[in-house]
Parts: sequence; structure tokens; C-alpha cells
Amino acid sequence: MAAIRPRKDRDGVVVGYQVQVQRKGYPAQTKTFRAKADAQAWATIVESEMQRGVWRDRSESENTTLMEAFDRYAEEIIPSKKGARQELVRVRQWQGHPLSKQFLAAIRGKDVAVVIKEMEADGKASNTIRLRLALLSHLFTVARKEWGMEALSNPVELVRKPKAPQGRNRRLVDDEETRLLDTCQAMNPELASIVGVAIETAMRQGEIMGVTWNKVDLKRQTVTLEDTKNGEKRIVPLTTRATQILRDLPRNLDGKVWTYTPHGMRASYIKACKRANIEGLTFHDLRHEATSRLFEKGLGLMQVAAITGHKNMQMLKRYTHLKPEDLVKLLNGG
Repeated sequence: MAAIRPRKDRDGVVVGYQVQVQRKGYPAQTKTFRAKADAQAWATIVESEMQRGVWRDRSESENTTLMEAFDRYAEEIIPSKKGARQELVRVRQWQGHPLSKQFLAAIRGKDVAVVIKEMEADGKASNTIRLRLALLSHLFTVARKEWGMEALSNPVELVRKPKAPQGRNRRLVDDEETRLLDTCQAMNPELASIVGVAIETAMRQGEIMGVTWNKVDLKRQTVTLEDTKNGEKRIVPLTTRATQILRDLPRNLDGKVWTYTPHGMRASYIKACKRANIEGLTFHDLRHEATSRLFEKGLGLMQVAAITGHKNMQMLKRYTHLKPEDLVKLLNGG
């Protein structure tokens, strides 16, 4: 039977109610509420779960705020994740929201649904919202599986997420490739080399910028990627053009292929697109362009996947927007 006692301040005014549940075989559970009705409701739930043998200790999740949980997540989980910098930004965004002041056990699906509506009202893209929700969901999963909060439910699983955006199908059209490369060459020849390698190899931006000379084999025409997005080593074959681009580059003493930093290259690429009067062409679109060209050359799905590193075949299909005129040539043996 639960014992409920009023808590009084120095003047004898009741400011809350402390409830304690004791049952043989279980540790005593104590919690304080402002309203007596809340104390009674909590005690009823705990007693019922103990009687049915399904009770789990909620004390830690009931005393850990989302802010505190994200601090622990940032310290223990994020350092081992790829894209740690972006993940840390999302952590800070969650910690800046009023929801972060709530205890984990008190956060419900409707609370998350409210945050989703707020982000949509602020004009956040559906993918941005989905990424933030994925982070929150993983936090609850880690707390339940690794931090001893087995009774904690995941509120993200209870809400409708924004629909995933359709895959981009932006390709280089007309003379955009020439204009882009010429503009890059005029700004900095190295930038033109980076763009050229991207179009020829379908490597991701991070993969290209992380290449070092000891991983480049110009004789065999390959680049070995030790650290990829999916965590697996990949050997990328080089076209004749890509091989020549790399062969013409000067060798840096630090062993890096590029002098550009990732941030500096990204900024220069955006500036080059503006100068070339090219709209809506992200650097990642170059990977899309290169992947599509591999299919247009007649390579099969598994062959392309081996080059690009895609593990999800459905996602790989999204990247392939074949030009009708090229398909006609393939059909007619041209």
C-alpha cells in the first residue's frame, strides 16, 4: 500500500506530497508531487506494475533531463560517429529548446509532435527535421539499452515524421560542365581538378578531400579509400581523365593531394557556380552526375555500387537518371 505524506514549508503550508511504494521483492520507490492526485496516480501505476511483475526502475529517467542526457550523449556517443561535427550541432539545437528541461520519462509523443510543428512553421526542410528526430530517437534508444533506463519509452516512435524528400535529379545540362570547369580554372586550377575528379569518380566530397598520395596508385589507376561513409574500405577505379588530372598535380610535402580545406573548397565551389551563372548545382550533384554516367556507359547495378560505395540498391536507383538519347543508343547497339 502506498503511503502519501504532505510536504510543508517553514510556515506549515502544504507545498507538495511525497509518496512511497513498498512491496516485497522490490526496492522502495519514493517520489514527490505538487498535487496529491498526481501522487496517487503514480502510486497506482507503480503498484499495478509490481503486482503484474512488469515493473522497471524509472528513477534515473525520472531524474535525468533531456539536457543532461544530451550532455552524456555528446561525451560518450558522438565522438565515435561519422559526421560528429554536424551531430554536435543538432545536439545543441535540441538543448536550446524548452523541451530539454523536461525529464526523459516525462517526454511524450505529443511533446515531440509539437516540436515537429514548430520546425515546420519555421520553414525547416523535411530532411532537416528527420535528422533531428533521428538523433533524439537514438538518444532514447541508447538510454534504454546502455544507460540502464529499460522502462523508458521512445516518444519519437509515436509520432508521424515528415515525408522523406524525393531524391535530387539535378544533372549538368547544356554547357554547364564547360562553364563550371573554366570558371574554376580561372579562380584556382586546384578547384577545377577537384571538380573534375568528382565528375569522373563519383566519390563523395569528404572522400575526395581526404585523399592522400600514399593511397593513389596512378599506375593501376586506383584510389584507395580507407575511411568511407559506410565505414568500409573501397578501391575506386580512375578513368583516363581522372588519372591525368591527378598526374598533373604538384606533390605536397604533407602528403595531402589538396591544399584546400573542406570548408574552403566548399566556399570556392559555391562562388564558382555563381560566377558561371549556374543555379541549383550542389557539389553532391556532381556525384549524382558521375553515377548516372556510369550507368549510361552500360555498367550494371553491382558494378556501379562497387565504384560508388552504395549499399542500398534502392538509393542507388534514385541516383540514376539516364538520358533518353543514351538509352536509345544502348537499345540500338550504338
